[in-house]
Amino acid sequence: MPDFVFNRLQYESGDWDVVDQRMPSNLLDSLVAYTTIRVDSHEAVVALGSKELLDAPFVYLSGHRLVQFTDRERENFETYVRHGGFVFADDCNHDIDGLFAKSFEAQMAAIFGPDALRKIPNDHPIYHAFFPFDEGPPTTSFELNGWGDDLVHDYLRGIEIDGRLAVLYSNKDYGCEWDYDFRNKRFLAEDNTKFGVNIVVYAMTA
Repeated sequence: MPDFVFNRLQYESGDWDVVDQRMPSNLLDSLVAYTTIRVDSHEAVVALGSKELLDAPFVYLSGHRLVQFTDRERENFETYVRHGGFVFADDCNHDIDGLFAKSFEAQMAAIFGPDALRKIPNDHPIYHAFFPFDEGPPTTSFELNGWGDDLVHDYLRGIEIDGRLAVLYSNKDYGCEWDYDFRNKRFLAEDNTKFGVNIVVYAMTA
């Protein structure tokens, strides 16, 4: 049995299914290369409104468009997060004023309160869960190229439940940054998926 399955979160609104299609295999390759975590080599899709969600310790949520949960999805999201689940939500628009960002943040405020999403300090354990990131979240090429909102975001945000980071939220577009064939890593001076390893290790151990 695998220790880790990469679960993509399916929600009824938006375009959850057209983003970052090569990223999961890339991240899974890194987990095999750097850790002893046994992984399922195939990405799984889990519906936000399904009972199966509650059996998935890690889910990935992304998109470009509107995030508008149904009542059932909203209820399931809260139950999942409050009972030990981990959500990595990544904005493919890399834009704090974009539709995905505004609508996802509105959903989180509706479920957990207006102040639930907070800046994660750069000394948070997630930045040392496996590889050290002493300066906080690594920058993506999309930020450096001036796409999106033309900002380099020097922090991530999240929602903590009983001292545990349960929702990790990024406007940095890590999904697109890691969306390449894993065999092309040999052309990089530094493997840029290492922070993804930290995210998974934190989700599995926190």
